Amino acid sequence: MDATTPNLAGGQEFDVDCLLAYQVNGITDFLFQIHALNGRDQVVLSESLILTPPMPVHVYNVPTELHRCIRLQVVSGAFELHYQARVRRTVEAEDLKAGEVPIWQLPDEVLQYLLPTRYCESDLLSHAAQKLFGGLPPGHARVAAICDWIHAHIDYQIGTSTATTTARDVFTQRAGVCRDFAHLGVTFCRALNIPARLIAGYSNFDTPPPDFHAVFEAYLGGRWEIFDATRMSDLSGLVRIASGRDAKDVAFAMIYGPAMMTSMNSTATPVR
Repeated sequence: MDATTPNLAGGQEFDVDCLLAYQVNGITDFLFQIHALNGRDQVVLSESLILTPPMPVHVYNVPTELHRCIRLQVVSGAFELHYQARVRRTVEAEDLKAGEVPIWQLPDEVLQYLLPTRYCESDLLSHAAQKLFGGLPPGHARVAAICDWIHAHIDYQIGTSTATTTARDVFTQRAGVCRDFAHLGVTFCRALNIPARLIAGYSNFDTPPPDFHAVFEAYLGGRWEIFDATRMSDLSGLVRIASGRDAKDVAFAMIYGPAMMTSMNSTATPVR
């Protein structure tokens, strides 16, 4: 399956490469979110999706969002999905003076990003957020201070969290991976009445091993500003996949059946 769009001027191009392999031991339904987002600050110039063995696949757009999802069913055996794309990103300059938007002025569609969720218990961490950051000047600088605190106090350690780890768990155990750093950033922001959401994407870094990367966005000055508390990625080189209230909205794979991942590799490489 191939798609192309006209070549547009400006911005930096990236080659995305995502290879996922599974061993399927019975009828299994898969739902993937791995397509590069085609919109906002990036344009998908070309892309391809190859399934091994070949099989029927359905790609659909998530209602009200720009995300694209893949649905397919595998009966049994080894299964591989290979997605490639060339994406141009044109990044808007960071607004260091962006202020916090009063709740009554927030767009309707942004209000949901104020609420506590399964992985972002902003209600339970409200006291901690107020104690740590409540006295700081509101706006971009306060969200940057949240990132500074997370980077200084949470250790990046692979294997310290699981699929059920929440922001409150990370705050307590003081360790996690990129998704955990992003969840804690989202949670602190929401506890301060700053709308925030999780972003999943492709990034290019040497360590840890190539994987999907999670960061977060805060709604400041009437637009979404992106932050990475891990400081592992160049945010201008992060190719977006999806945004959501927390990790459950942006999972790259949801599996319904007896299947096990055997390998994974996902990268975004700048085109020189």
